[in-house]
Amino acid sequence: MKRLLLLAGAGEARAVAQGLAEMGAEAVASLEGSGRFLSDLALPTRHGGFDGAAGFERYLDEQEIAAVLDVTHPFAEEISARTAARCAARGLPYALLWRPAWQPEAGDDWVALENEAEAAAHIPAGSTVFVATGRRGLAGFANLRNCEVIARRIAEVAPEPFPFAGGRYLASVAPFSVAEEEALFRQLEVDWLVVKNAGGEGARPKLHAARNLGLKVGIIARPAPPEGVTLLATVEEALDWARAHG
Repeated sequence: MKRLLLLAGAGEARAVAQGLAEMGAEAVASLEGSGRFLSDLALPTRHGGFDGAAGFERYLDEQEIAAVLDVTHPFAEEISARTAARCAARGLPYALLWRPAWQPEAGDDWVALENEAEAAAHIPAGSTVFVATGRRGLAGFANLRNCEVIARRIAEVAPEPFPFAGGRYLASVAPFSVAEEEALFRQLEVDWLVVKNAGGEGARPKLHAARNLGLKVGIIARPAPPEGVTLLATVEEALDWARAHG
């Protein structure tokens, strides 16, 4: 029986999985990593990676996958690029849910960054910098000059030491309201917020809080999507695509 493979990772994956289940689609979800935000998807779910290209190909054959719907994080560029390439080689339909990037609004004080290391060109020495970019690339902030760098970890205990001197983890439990983010930034006396431009609603409260407090925000640009693939902007578009390829 032919199946659709949903690659989950972005917050929208939960709604996509629910929609696929409600329409009675023959589909399976794959979730790499901890999946702390996406537990209990409404589809049969496999956890962990595919052990390389050969393992991914084998899984496609064993599960008789007829189409792949990619709803991973916008910064999971390696996963999307590899998947798009393998699907193209097999002539397998593939689409990527590419939610719109955040755009600055009235009152925002944003600085565009190409990567983490570029933040040091804009953030003055002695600043308190709240980094909300995840573990990946965190070492890129090591060139900040005499700054206190605070990185949020959504866990009770950080699993490893901070990657450089002058930084520390802050264990937190999501989600966070605008008021909670404002109170935290005041308590920590934050001067700068640095985030990846992931788009979506889940991380938006910290941007609203920064605007309300007049904080400077470094926005790391997202990578480009794979060339030539079908891009879907919303959950509804993703479900329409799934219907057409079911």
